Amino acid sequence: MENGFGKGCHLHLIDGSAFIFRAYHALPPLTRKSDGLPIGAVAGFCNMLHRYIEGNSGPDAPTHVAVIFDKGSHTFRNDMYDLYKANRDAMPEDLRPQMPLTRAATQAFNIACKELEGWEADDIIATLAVQARDAGGRCTIISSDKDMMQLVGGGVEMLDAMKNKRIDRDGVFEKFGVGPERVVDVQALAGDSIDNVPGAPGIGIKTAALLINEYGDLETLLDRAEEIKQPKRRQTLIDHRAQIELSKKLVQLDENTPLDFSIDDLEVQDPDSDVLLEFLAEMEFRTLTKRISDQLGVEAPVIADAPVQSAAADAPEDKPFDADAYEWVKDRGALDVWIEKIKARGTVAVDTETTGLNEMIVDLVGVCLSVEPGEACYIPVGHKKGTSDDLFGSDELADGQMPLQEVLDALRPVLEDDSILKVFQNAKYDCKILKRYGVNVAPIDDTMLISYALHAGLHGHGMDALSERYLDHKPIPIKSLLGTGKAAITFDMVPIQDAVPYAAEDADITFRLWQKFKPQLHQHQVTSVYETLERPLSPVLAQMEMHGVKVDRDTLSRMSNTFAQKMAGLEADIHALAGRPFNVGSPKQLGEILFDEMGLEGGKKGKTGAYATGADILEDLATEHDLPAKVLDWRQLSKLKSTYTDALQDHINPDTGRVHTSYVQTGANTGRLASSDPNLQNIPVRSEEGRRIREAFVADAGKTLISLDYSQIELRILAHMADIEALKQAFRDGQDIHAMTASEMFDVPLTEMTPETRRRAKAINFGVIYGISGFGLARNLRIPRKEAQDFINRYFERFPGIRTYMDDTKAFAKENLFVQTLFGRKIHMPEMNAKGPRAGFAQRAAINAPIQGTAADIIRRAMIRMPEAIAHLPAKMLLQVHDELIFEVDDDAVDETTEVARAIMQGAAEPVVKLDVPLIVDAGRGANWAEAH
Repeated sequence: MENGFGKGCHLHLIDGSAFIFRAYHALPPLTRKSDGLPIGAVAGFCNMLHRYIEGNSGPDAPTHVAVIFDKGSHTFRNDMYDLYKANRDAMPEDLRPQMPLTRAATQAFNIACKELEGWEADDIIATLAVQARDAGGRCTIISSDKDMMQLVGGGVEMLDAMKNKRIDRDGVFEKFGVGPERVVDVQALAGDSIDNVPGAPGIGIKTAALLINEYGDLETLLDRAEEIKQPKRRQTLIDHRAQIELSKKLVQLDENTPLDFSIDDLEVQDPDSDVLLEFLAEMEFRTLTKRISDQLGVEAPVIADAPVQSAAADAPEDKPFDADAYEWVKDRGALDVWIEKIKARGTVAVDTETTGLNEMIVDLVGVCLSVEPGEACYIPVGHKKGTSDDLFGSDELADGQMPLQEVLDALRPVLEDDSILKVFQNAKYDCKILKRYGVNVAPIDDTMLISYALHAGLHGHGMDALSERYLDHKPIPIKSLLGTGKAAITFDMVPIQDAVPYAAEDADITFRLWQKFKPQLHQHQVTSVYETLERPLSPVLAQMEMHGVKVDRDTLSRMSNTFAQKMAGLEADIHALAGRPFNVGSPKQLGEILFDEMGLEGGKKGKTGAYATGADILEDLATEHDLPAKVLDWRQLSKLKSTYTDALQDHINPDTGRVHTSYVQTGANTGRLASSDPNLQNIPVRSEEGRRIREAFVADAGKTLISLDYSQIELRILAHMADIEALKQAFRDGQDIHAMTASEMFDVPLTEMTPETRRRAKAINFGVIYGISGFGLARNLRIPRKEAQDFINRYFERFPGIRTYMDDTKAFAKENLFVQTLFGRKIHMPEMNAKGPRAGFAQRAAINAPIQGTAADIIRRAMIRMPEAIAHLPAKMLLQVHDELIFEVDDDAVDETTEVARAIMQGAAEPVVKLDVPLIVDAGRGANWAEAH
């Protein structure tokens, strides 16, 4: 190519959309002060372009460069397949007006800016990359988009600017298991959940690569599909051939896009300083304007005012916490000023102060707001006259407060405004309070959940701990206001002048944490975890908690009496085995009986001189003697009685007749939900007595309880993640997985399987997921340790892929100090390289966490989709217990609800993850939970 692009030339093609979305998610919201225009993404985009230019000088600098954008959402692929990209989320409203400004920014930097109606940016990039290669030049595609990996080779490479990692042929093979020329074949089989490319059901990237490598290309594979030995895979390829061929057309980039320009038009140009600085000044980017003007040696344009909140290069200075700066809002005029601040800012941190912690019964005492670091207020509405020394206080309201209803009516428009983001620390609590007062808050951000998405496994996520750790600020302790013990008062008795600095500080801290944490979601690649798994689940849980579940007090009372009688019988048996009476509930007396009088081995004394008699000790001893086994049974009944049949009666709300548990999203590092007040997650189900407690959870008259429970979901996930073909095929064929495992391990034909053999295989199947040891399995099965260890060794011999998965997972965790679920959740493992007993615990946790976490993510996704799916039905989702969801449904809608809910649960992993095994959901129904389950 004479006097044009050719040998020795180097073309850079920048994926404009990737730059924009990275900038949007990396930075806090930013508005232009002069008119409130959202410009956060533009600010980040300009900083990225500036860094790109600064970092691409020298001998390897590009000779030609362009930023390529998508022109619109409809392309020729939509004409081919109307569901193409149909599941993409709508563009955020505050990003929409910034899109044309990113084009203007590109032009201001004097970089070619290209797009074409009807074609995607990827097609333009493909066409230019091929032209550059054909002309003998080089091309670097600045993007991490896997779709463009089909272009790599022959002078074309990719650069993941986020990781500063170059992607060549080896990088493509690492991602797809094939070379660039076969990437589209693999994608055609595996499909693409993000772009809604259907692919072949049940075939993922690994399987697709194996098939393509075996048969050479997609067409040969489809022509010879009858030769494939696996029946289900063979039938899938035959039945879905047309769908697979369509998928290939959808993922194949068009290398002949009809461009109205040539590569020669993309020659690198220096920016016009006047044009560039004028644009930056118009956007009100003070720091970047000054930096570039200094580099160019010209005077910076004058910008009248700084933006409301700066971003990236304009990060706000840390402001000291100043309690004296917080405002006590006493009247409507002052409140209206704050409402206008909220409208101008578009974001507000909110906190509520209440008379207690039970959201179903407490009273609202005040509302706290913050719109900037150091700028916060407290609006008291329910403080009583009296002092902290007056324990009984007064029912009369203190002076300096507005009427509660007036405050709610004034705040409701901004709290319910979809264009204003409300930030909370533990939003579920505050939103339930406000909902009881008729205010439906949306949209929300939650610093507790953002921290959880970022830091699960590193520390707790309470506000005080986060403030000390990340803001280097120790908040005012609540005890300094309320006191402790019997003399403690409720917040409505705190003098307002004392409440203002404490309450307003909460909102201030929340705003600062949000500013610090929100950009990190994108930086740590957990944006989707927060946006798709955490944030949307919070209001779903809040609704479930407010519904509550009906509990029958009489049933609980009868069970308490029954348990007491059984405990008395066990106590008599224990005394007979011991040879004398003693207090079974006394660990000290029990230890003396077991180790001094009976002479059992394994006795260890603690610092107090008493023997340890914890459950682990007794489980070991139970394999050798009946007395510790009966003590375990006695303790189980004692716990059931005190924790459930007695205590649950105190949790029945007198107004609703229902129990309203509170779900904790951040309670487990893996994403599993916890529940409290009362804890309904740990009702034992292994014993008959534990299962009977569920009889007390009942449906209202004319209604039925439905239980939908994932069948062996963690084993299915293990089969997928460890790629164990025998287990995967068993699940696909609907086999009894425990019987199959027993048959494999013990060489017992399925027709001769005994319940005991199957039970042992089941214990091993589930135990392996938790990294169980020979000791642990011996306890579970109450068999000798050597026999238990032999079972485990035989298990790994029969399924070697599981050992490989475990070793690979531990190695990854040791190197990275975290593991991940299939949905991108990061579970940090800070003690992975510890020594001693902690190391063993950390390694077992690392093995289990991706499996348990993926299962938790799947049921989260089901719960998030469920309210919309059953909205037309007389049904309510009441409870979640690990892998089970419980619904209360009108009697005549049981079948339809079961069908709808089961479909949601079984399809919950898709389209993000295509499991190699089906998810199966068992359903039951009944007048109470025990019948339904």
